[in-house]
Amino acid sequence: MTPPFLTAGLPVPHGFFTRAGGVSAGRFASLNCSLSGRDDADAVRENRRRAADALGTAPGALVGLTQVHGIAVATVESPWPLDARPEADAMVTDRPGLLLGIVTGDCAPVLFADAEAGVIGAAHAGWRGAVAGVIEATLDAMEALGARRARIAAAIGPCIGQPSYEVGPDLRDAVLARDPGDARFFAGGARPDRWMFDLPGYCAARLAAAGVARAAWIGRDTLAEEADFFSHRRSTLAGGGPIGHQLSAIALPG
Repeated sequence: MTPPFLTAGLPVPHGFFTRAGGVSAGRFASLNCSLSGRDDADAVRENRRRAADALGTAPGALVGLTQVHGIAVATVESPWPLDARPEADAMVTDRPGLLLGIVTGDCAPVLFADAEAGVIGAAHAGWRGAVAGVIEATLDAMEALGARRARIAAAIGPCIGQPSYEVGPDLRDAVLARDPGDARFFAGGARPDRWMFDLPGYCAARLAAAGVARAAWIGRDTLAEEADFFSHRRSTLAGGGPIGHQLSAIALPG
């Protein structure tokens, strides 16, 4: 069974996978692609194999990270073992046939492509990483491989949308400490000390300010759309417990 995925018009093979089409069960049903959760390891490997196959790549070509909400970027020249993933939140490559995969459960997956240069990237942009500069760090690493920002197209995949994302003063203060003008990404919450944060809008603005030629959010809210996506915030509101993570991936043909 080919798992369903969403696309965003990028000029290379890519996909934002939903939670459907896999073999995991229970809270991980069904296409959980996280290597660091409590799901059955064989089920996760099969889910990742299905995702790689859906995008026309070999299972061993799918490269992942140990994501830590930072801004480190790994330059990928060949696949590394699953148990030797670097701690980083973005990857770039100019090697055809590699599939760069990011897993998320509300954070924003961002996929990048400069088809003319033959350079792609993938980033995990939670609010901490986005504020700290993971998007710009990914662009810098792509440029080091020959990409040009004026040619790069980027797509922000399924993530928590503003109507679903109530935040406190710690997050708002961190965002505004960098740029007070970013208050435009906050709407009033239900309480005086709470706000609704527009994570995809913030990421799109950072991409535009960095000089990316084309960038857009795919428009899917992970918390609101339970049938299609895993959501860490949804799980927390329901009392916690382990959850699955969806995969977003991009490849260079060849």
